[in-house]
Amino acid sequence: QVQLVESGGGLVQAGGSLRLSCAASGRTFSTYAMGWFRRVPGKEREFVAAVGWSGGTTDYADSVKGRFAISRDNAKNTMYLQMNSLKPEDTAVYYCAVRRRPELVAFEYLYDYWGQGTQVTVSS
Repeated sequence: QVQLVESGGGLVQAGGSLRLSCAASGRTFSTYAMGWFRRVPGKEREFVAAVGWSGGTTDYADSVKGRFAISRDNAKNTMYLQMNSLKPEDTAVYYCAVRRRPELVAFEYLYDYWGQGTQVTVSS
C-alpha cells in the first residue's frame, strides 16, 4: 500500500524558515514526479512546487518563487520543501503528492497519491 507521510510543519514567526519532508513508502518513487500543494480553510487546494523524477526539473507557484526550494532524495524515497522568508499568508495545511509519471505538472488532478498534510502556521 502506498503511503506518503509529511513532517516538519509547525508554528514559526514571519521571516522564519521551516523544512517539510515527505517520506514515501510502499513502492519506489524514483521514476515519478512529486509535488507540494497547500490549502487554506475555505479555499481550494493550490499548487506550491513540483519536482521531476530526477530532481533536475522544478516548478514553483509565483507566490513562493525565490523563497521556497523543492528537492528530493530518491535513495531515501523522500521529498523536501525548504521554506524561507515565511509570510503569514503561507499559513496552510501542506500536502505532498506523487504522480505516476516522470514529468512534473502543477495540476492537482494529475497526481495519484496524497499525504494527510502537515500544518504550517506563520505568525506576524
